[in-house]
Amino acid sequence: MKNITYKKLSETQRKLLDAAEKAMKTAYNPYSHFLVGAALLSENGKTFTGSNVENAGYSSTICAERSAIVSANAKGVRVFDKVAIIARGDTFDTKDITSPCGVCRQMLFELAQISGKDLEVIMSSTKKDKIVIATIKELLPLGFGPKDIFVDVKKYR
Repeated sequence: MKNITYKKLSETQRKLLDAAEKAMKTAYNPYSHFLVGAALLSENGKTFTGSNVENAGYSSTICAERSAIVSANAKGVRVFDKVAIIARGDTFDTKDITSPCGVCRQMLFELAQISGKDLEVIMSSTKKDKIVIATIKELLPLGFGPKDIFVDVKKYR
């Protein structure tokens, strides 16, 4: 993992984080009042965004990362290079980065195995003054994925 400033991000990384920030504004969050945006960059350079969508039946809530994954999957895209995540509260900015929850880490790990590469995860505070870049394997060491149950992941690209 490495800490980095917004200015030191590559142009691609900045655009991805900016797309996640834009997506964050579409969050439906009447219960937590916590807005999260995510943006996935496919291997062919296309960006897929998502925001969190809460539900009164809390287990039905979907995180921004999974929202972006489902959006991409609906278009038949499953191979990615990077994901960016940013969040804020209704009445406050986050002072630290927002990282993927455990369920999202698992979903991102699955994508990494399908993609055949360790997915880069860009995590930011609301004001983009704290940014950490890690790989999904760093965030989910010893993860369990399709290769662990002998699935031919190339079939699902």
